[in-house]
Amino acid sequence: MASLSDRFRDPRSTEYDFLGSILVRCPACEKAARVVPAPEASVSGGRILFKPRRLVCRCCGLTREWSGRRIDLSRGTAQPATDPYFGAPLWLQVETRHGWLWAYNLEHLDLIRRFVRAPLRERAPRNLTGPRMTLLARLPTWIKRANSRDEILRAISRIQASLVAA
Repeated sequence: MASLSDRFRDPRSTEYDFLGSILVRCPACEKAARVVPAPEASVSGGRILFKPRRLVCRCCGLTREWSGRRIDLSRGTAQPATDPYFGAPLWLQVETRHGWLWAYNLEHLDLIRRFVRAPLRERAPRNLTGPRMTLLARLPTWIKRANSRDEILRAISRIQASLVAA
């Protein structure tokens, strides 16, 4: 019987759950920057997905504002991923022999790491209300395969090391 540390249960997260703070590569200085909700976004109504955003770089001081009505979510792993608001390349990504492994922030990366590491993965029950296809259900097959586990975990370690270098 598998121990609790070997077991992973899908928390039913979607990609929208990780859009609160996104680590990106600054368009000006190529260092780590963040895309966060603009301060005035907390008082305005509407869907959180389309609330105004701000790109902020602590290294060079670059700030940009976004208040559009259209976002472009990254799909697939054939090319590098970008943030949905400004189109800046994500900081937390690395190319593997199968494709690009990427995450919007550290919580997203940790979810993928815990999923890949676990030998026993339990799907979210279908009878619950909520999203039908969770973020983990939408992961590419090459990430889900058990024989890719070591390679994916090494790629995640390389992504985490890029944060220390930044």
